[in-house]
Amino acid sequence: MSSKKPVVIYGASGYTGRLVAEYLREYRIPFIAAGRDAKRTQEVMDKVPGIENADYEVAEVEHSTEALTKLFKGAKVVCNMVGPFMKYGPEAVEASLAAGCHYTDTNGEQNWMMHAEETWGAAFAKKNLLLTPGIAQMYTTGEIAANICLETPGIDTLDILVLWKGFPTYASTQTIFSILTANFYHLEQNQYVQWAPDAKVEAMVPGQHAVAMALPWGGTAHPVWFKNDPRVSTCKAMGGVFERSVMEGVVQITSVIEEKIKKLPKAEQEKALSDMAASLQSGMPPRENPRINISVDSVHGSGPLAHVHCVIHGNCNYKQTGLLQAYTAHHLLQAPPKRYGFASGCQAFGHRELLGVLQSFGLVSAPVVTRAAP
Repeated sequence: MSSKKPVVIYGASGYTGRLVAEYLREYRIPFIAAGRDAKRTQEVMDKVPGIENADYEVAEVEHSTEALTKLFKGAKVVCNMVGPFMKYGPEAVEASLAAGCHYTDTNGEQNWMMHAEETWGAAFAKKNLLLTPGIAQMYTTGEIAANICLETPGIDTLDILVLWKGFPTYASTQTIFSILTANFYHLEQNQYVQWAPDAKVEAMVPGQHAVAMALPWGGTAHPVWFKNDPRVSTCKAMGGVFERSVMEGVVQITSVIEEKIKKLPKAEQEKALSDMAASLQSGMPPRENPRINISVDSVHGSGPLAHVHCVIHGNCNYKQTGLLQAYTAHHLLQAPPKRYGFASGCQAFGHRELLGVLQSFGLVSAPVVTRAAP
């Protein structure tokens, strides 16, 4: 495959994949749109706004480490959109490492984050490569808000809330269901502490009188990213969608999983969960409308004698994800990251830099920061 295309979007035919392609086009970055079905991938690419001005090619590839390594060879950055990642991610990571590529994905699976760090973090660092899973609105935008809180000295505790209006894509729904059988954790005094399966809260929504139901959402990426941050001892993250009926449905499904599905053999678990997810979301949602599809990232940072609250209002969370993925590639093609090996978006590129990118494309407003009087 041509080495002139420095970025590979693996899983380009999905909802998020086409958004990554759209923003790579805006950055004028040549790319390979790869997937298991070239015809399907081309059909999706044909619908990307402005794609006629993009420098790209479509590649069909089987999901194996050998085939992916051959495809990735000569590229510099792999943007992996193929999840659930605990199931399909290892081949893509192994291939990225073998081909000498930086790796990023959009995952929301805490167990995958832990596995990736433990299994490949040191190997990527040794090769001066970045392994940065979880570059997505639901994690990176909240991480930006958390790091703004940490600019205040004396903050050691993070309470993170991520809410958005819309409905998950097919791939996101599959991922959400896949993590419901895993254990998930928050960070307490630098140690992982397991959430109860039925944990939930009624959260105050910044800028609204109403409250919203929030769940641990598989634990999220944040406790993993802040586990080895010397500034942070405790980190809890919860999230969800504004539509209460959707959240109530997740609570009911979680109960069914605990009572019935967790008792099944692994293969039967996967099939049952996949079928349940497909029954809720089997198609591609419409393109996001910024007047409807909003996001709210709220972080309370506290310490023994300090408190700060940061809120970032945004829109179009999948567009935020597509842009963050494209910017990751844009940065890595021009300059090294701030850290090699396993790292979050903020650790690799800087939280203020990522905030500026989202603001420059009109996807988030200026952070609203409130500090307690000393």
